[in-house]
Amino acid sequence: MEEMLVAIGNFGFPIVVSAYLLIRIEGKLNDLSKAIVELREAIIIVGNN
Repeated sequence: MEEMLVAIGNFGFPIVVSAYLLIRIEGKLNDLSKAIVELREAIIIVGNN
């Protein structure tokens, strides 16, 4: 039982931090994807003129 508590103590914090960072990065990746799509559309419009 003591080994289990030590394992949770050692790995619990990194897991929580990793999950937090993944959630924060997900929103930024969505914004970046939208920006790439808008840039692609702008390049297509300029290329047609």
